[in-house]
Amino acid sequence: MATQELLILTGMSGAGRSTVAHALEDLGWYVVDNLPPALLPQLAEQSLDTHAALAVVVDVRGGKFFDELNNALSQLKGAATPYRLLFLDATDQSLVQRFESTRRPHPLQGKDRIVDGIERERAKLEEIRAQADVVIDTSNLNVHQLEKRTSEIFAAGMLPSLRVNVLSFGYKYGIPVDADLVLDCRFIPNPHWIPELRPMNGLDKPVSEKVLGSEGVEDFVKSYVSVVHKMIPGYFREGKKYVTIAIGCTGGKHRSVAIAEEIARQLSTSSKDLEITAHATHRDVGRE
Repeated sequence: MATQELLILTGMSGAGRSTVAHALEDLGWYVVDNLPPALLPQLAEQSLDTHAALAVVVDVRGGKFFDELNNALSQLKGAATPYRLLFLDATDQSLVQRFESTRRPHPLQGKDRIVDGIERERAKLEEIRAQADVVIDTSNLNVHQLEKRTSEIFAAGMLPSLRVNVLSFGYKYGIPVDADLVLDCRFIPNPHWIPELRPMNGLDKPVSEKVLGSEGVEDFVKSYVSVVHKMIPGYFREGKKYVTIAIGCTGGKHRSVAIAEEIARQLSTSSKDLEITAHATHRDVGRE
């Protein structure tokens, strides 16, 4: 694992900060929970002589201290301290269900409803979320899936490579909130209307061959991979190390899955000189 690493973990209450913090500890990170943001620069300076990857959890439990996070980030940038900001998010519906299942109030709820607390927190975190290097949407992830996603991103620390997650999804279930790029493949003929292909998904060879063999699809995929290649140098210049490309079709079962797999494959096999790794994940397969 690389040295002198600083990861700042924040996000919506109920979005899975504890799960990610525990997963990071299992990966060998030293995790500090609920640190007042004003102490971030001091902690980062003290950790420069260590060889441990350091993760700091900051959230609204810190009250007024959380408002100091922007100032702390500015100080880190001024001191040229390398860090990444990880933001965990989820839909309002998912967050409400989680708070109701644990029978715990939202920290900003007060005497109002859970949704009121969520709304206040979103407004409070809007600027921080915009600065995030990595956003993970945990709405449809269980604990084990979130742990796996954390491992995929952070197991090797601050690698000099760009990690690309090509995520298939269904538009009828909503666009992933953690998507950096969104690609619509609903123009491709839908295997759903072919009886023998309907029970399958884009991971099955007959469906994949049907989707990728449709008119114009081969050139479409190659062109999009070429566009991503042109963006990579800019991502490196901006210090972005993780990118989510969301590929959508109607249900997230056939077309988007096949296209996501192919884009990930082409990025992996054609980008060795560009220092990127790519893998495909599928949010809505099996949801129907």
